[in-house]
Amino acid sequence: MAKPQVNYRCTECGWTAAKWVGRCAECQAWGTVVENGGGTGILRSLKPVQLAESRAARPITAFTTTDAVTHWPSGIDEFDRVLGGGIVPGAAILLSGEPGVGKSTLLLEVASKAAAAKSRVLYVSAEESVSQVHLRAERTGALHDNLYLAAETDLATILAQIDATDPQLVIVDSVQTVSSSLSDGLAGQPSQVREVASTLIRVAKERNLPVLLVGHVTKDGSIAGPRLLEHLVDVVCQFEGDRQTALRFVRALKNRFGPTDEVGCFEMTGDGIAEVADPSGLFLSRGGNPVSGTCITIAMEGRRPLPVEVQALVLPTSAPNPRRVTNGVDSSRVAMLLAVLESRAGTKLSDKDVYVSTVGGVRLTEPGADLAIALAVASAEKGETIAHTTVAFGEISLAGEIRPVSSSKQRAAEAARLGFRTRVDDSAEDVREAMDRAFIPTSDRDRGRDIPEF
Repeated sequence: MAKPQVNYRCTECGWTAAKWVGRCAECQAWGTVVENGGGTGILRSLKPVQLAESRAARPITAFTTTDAVTHWPSGIDEFDRVLGGGIVPGAAILLSGEPGVGKSTLLLEVASKAAAAKSRVLYVSAEESVSQVHLRAERTGALHDNLYLAAETDLATILAQIDATDPQLVIVDSVQTVSSSLSDGLAGQPSQVREVASTLIRVAKERNLPVLLVGHVTKDGSIAGPRLLEHLVDVVCQFEGDRQTALRFVRALKNRFGPTDEVGCFEMTGDGIAEVADPSGLFLSRGGNPVSGTCITIAMEGRRPLPVEVQALVLPTSAPNPRRVTNGVDSSRVAMLLAVLESRAGTKLSDKDVYVSTVGGVRLTEPGADLAIALAVASAEKGETIAHTTVAFGEISLAGEIRPVSSSKQRAAEAARLGFRTRVDDSAEDVREAMDRAFIPTSDRDRGRDIPEF
């Protein structure tokens, strides 16, 4: 009798092979090829089932909107902003981020606020012990009688905890550390993550129970586990932040119940995480008189305009290869702007070291910051100053022209609200004209006055 062939299947894309390999030849994923006991090419027939009358398909016009999606506030306005107004009953929300960025702290704060709003919350910690979570909750003031805490790593035990507490909100920290006995492998492997996530999402839909899942990220910043995890959940949020600064951002990468271009601002403090409702002053220096090499722009973080100060320093050098050091801006974009300044505006920079940085640790990636970067560099090279009440935004082409940017009206409105009296944008024809408008005339600078509006 011939020995039955044992094949192997990729848990990510379904690719099959006759023998085990470490890397899938189809999706190029490592460690996703597992043994599959059945042979290939065999299709199992499914018997049709008798449909109940309530589950029969009907015309879409026959359905009513009585079950419309509603949001209930979590108690944290910045988090609700990202979710589209609050948490939707029955929604599965995935929050990912780098280790130590503050994911657990944020969700513990969400759990405390929800518990204070007369909602029973179950917080399942699969990474920390109960005493460790209680210590952090005591430090951040997140203790409440309606907040139930459990330290479990087994999926069946977590489901039993849900049955016993009957919560209105469940938080699982994290989905990669929970395992199920129905799936082979260790916790965190693609098959385990798929089984755990699909089970929790099914419970969320059946009981109309919102579930918040914490997700780990890989070295390249993507969510660990199968990509199917992002497709299963309703909302995918990314928690961003630099360990060197206290500022944190929450962005929605996917949202079935709201927009995906909102950003929530937070600040890590010694007492936990705090909302930053108006972050307008976080990225501006507090200098008195104007200093050469500084320019303020209005950047868009999602749909939120933020004023950001760009600083530049230009120094002569005798080295054959001048240094180009950037912090918070794209180095290749800065190199292009330096070439435009030298070719189109007559600003000689090929024999000088150039340093460009942003204030507050924010990162500028949009082309709308081109004009502010160019003006800051030109100001540092010429020794000219730009008034504190001047703001600049616009994209610079290789021809030196100023192009309009998106959300220009919203940027201008935010600049007016913050008291900026002069705006340099695409109304200037080219970089030369923008420099003439932005720099304070020598006579006015000596008297300490700003340039007039135009």
